[in-house]
Amino acid sequence: MNLLELVNVPDERRDHQWETDFFMSITQGNLKLIHEVPQKGPDGWPYLLAETSPEATEPANKIMQWLAMKGVGLVVNPRKEYPDYVFTYGMLWHFKETGLFYKTASESPVGTVEMEKGQGLHAGPPAPHYLPQYVRNILNEFFRDQNVLRPRILVMSADRKHYDLAFSLESLGNPPTKEHQGIAEAISWFLPPHYSVVLVSEIGLPKFVDLV
Repeated sequence: MNLLELVNVPDERRDHQWETDFFMSITQGNLKLIHEVPQKGPDGWPYLLAETSPEATEPANKIMQWLAMKGVGLVVNPRKEYPDYVFTYGMLWHFKETGLFYKTASESPVGTVEMEKGQGLHAGPPAPHYLPQYVRNILNEFFRDQNVLRPRILVMSADRKHYDLAFSLESLGNPPTKEHQGIAEAISWFLPPHYSVVLVSEIGLPKFVDLV
């Protein structure tokens, strides 16, 4: 099925295969912009709004490449009761870098690092392919808006299989525990869905590095 046929498939018939086909079709298809500038979504994040249409002429791939550099998400067919798809910013830059919007749980690290006494911890700064510089810059803009001027990060793994992107609680101003989940969820919008985000104290851990 082509893109126009896929968006007409009823919601109850949209399974993992539909999503796979949709991803393939939209990267090869065209979109029509509803607004020239990003709009604030119900979740508070900026999105470019676009729709599928026989008159659509803007290559979706080109739009996504541009959004990946701007820190903006994409909503496809927002005028429906439920949009056909909402791409977070993290999905778009991961597509730009890898050709995939995200990886499945079996292909990617999940969960958190639980350290046991005496257990070795592998840690270091994120590699450029894991967190490109332009993504770090956009994350820094987000933190500056929250008056966090020097966030510090570390990639950690207890087994070299499951990795977490850790953010230093001290660099975030030691927010109360009840706020940790909300902060982690906000950060996650900037990252692919399969990335694991944790907020931890730097005490007893290897040296964190500035996000910038």
